[in-house]
Amino acid sequence: MSATPAWTAGASQPVARGPSGLPLPRFVSLKASRVNLRIGPGRSYAVDWLYLRSGLPMEIIQEYDNWRRVRDSEGVEGWISGSLLSGRRTGIAAPWQRGKAAEIALRKEPYDDARTVALVEPGAVGEIRTCNGDWCRMDFDGHTGWVRQQQVWGAYPGETIED
Repeated sequence: MSATPAWTAGASQPVARGPSGLPLPRFVSLKASRVNLRIGPGRSYAVDWLYLRSGLPMEIIQEYDNWRRVRDSEGVEGWISGSLLSGRRTGIAAPWQRGKAAEIALRKEPYDDARTVALVEPGAVGEIRTCNGDWCRMDFDGHTGWVRQQQVWGAYPGETIED
C-alpha cells in the first residue's frame, strides 16, 4: 500500500522526513490490543494513557530512536514504541460527530447519490483500502464501500492511497 500526502503531490517543497526516512506526519495504526502511551520516548517515562484496541489509527508527528510521538483522533499526544505500530491504514468515521444523532453513509460507488451499502456510526473504526483524494474505500465490520474522505480521520485531505 502506498500513500501520497496531498501537500507533497506536485509541491516544490521536499517532504519532511523523520530519522526513519519515512514522511512526517503520517498515519499508522496500533498493532497490539494493549498499548501504553507514555509522556516521553522511553520505558522509564510514565504511562499517560492505555489503548485497549488494536487497529486504532494514530498520526505520527515525531520520531526519536525507536519511539514515535503520536496524536490520536481526540488530539491526545504522547510516545509509543515503534514496535507497537503498524503501517496498516485504518480510519475513524467522523469522530468529531461521536455522540450526536448522525450516521455516515457507506456508498457502493464513490459519489454522493450512489446506493447506500450501510450506515456507519460516528467513531466506528474501519480499514482503509484505497483513497482517491475525495473518497476512501473502506471496510467496516464486513461491509465494504466508499466514504467521503473529509469524513475520515486517518487519511489526509486530498491524499491518495493505493491498495
